[in-house]
Amino acid sequence: MHGARCSVHGPTLLVPLRPSPAPGAPMKLYADLPARRTAQVVSDLLMIAWVWGWVWAGRTVHDVTMRLAEPGRRLEGAGSGFREKMTSAGNGVDDLPLVDDKVATPFREAAGAGTDIESAGRDLVDAVERLSTALGLVTAVVPIVLVLLVWGTLRYRFVRHATAAQRFMDSDADLDLFALRAMAGQPMPRLAAISPDPVGAWRRRDPDVVRALALLELRDAGLRPPRPTGTDSVS
Repeated sequence: MHGARCSVHGPTLLVPLRPSPAPGAPMKLYADLPARRTAQVVSDLLMIAWVWGWVWAGRTVHDVTMRLAEPGRRLEGAGSGFREKMTSAGNGVDDLPLVDDKVATPFREAAGAGTDIESAGRDLVDAVERLSTALGLVTAVVPIVLVLLVWGTLRYRFVRHATAAQRFMDSDADLDLFALRAMAGQPMPRLAAISPDPVGAWRRRDPDVVRALALLELRDAGLRPPRPTGTDSVS
């Protein structure tokens, strides 16, 4: 177990910082505290809406940009139609009796120009398709990735911290560990609000102070404390 040494006017103690979950331990995805759990669920739903919204925006940008390909399609169609007509005319002249084959040459050359026009229109359509795909991807991916990195990092930290903390919280006696961590990491004003001498109370194993200190740490982890030892539900 990794930890940091902390001395509270007495023996040096090892304060666990990031205990690893036991093998097979259930993963803690959401907090026990209703307010924080609601905030997490809302943030997850907002993240889904964010992703869907930017995917829709990227698709819209793609479709709008593809309208620029319409002149290219028309040019491609015009070139194709012109080539077919010139080719047909050349073949028709070539089939006429008493007419030299050279008469059909200008028609075939004109058909070649139609092929060039068709190719230019096709190239324009291809260029617009590549541009629309790139713009659509950039529009959707950049904001999604930026927010996903922040959201994913925060969610990962919570899951890791809460899952590890849950492993050590089996009974009221385990609150001593969280109380020690609170004294090592919580701000001084929060400790002073619990007791004028939290270290002395912790050494005396004052149950109220130990529980109050542990609650500071458990709230940060989004966990509920275990029920006090010896309390039974009344049926």
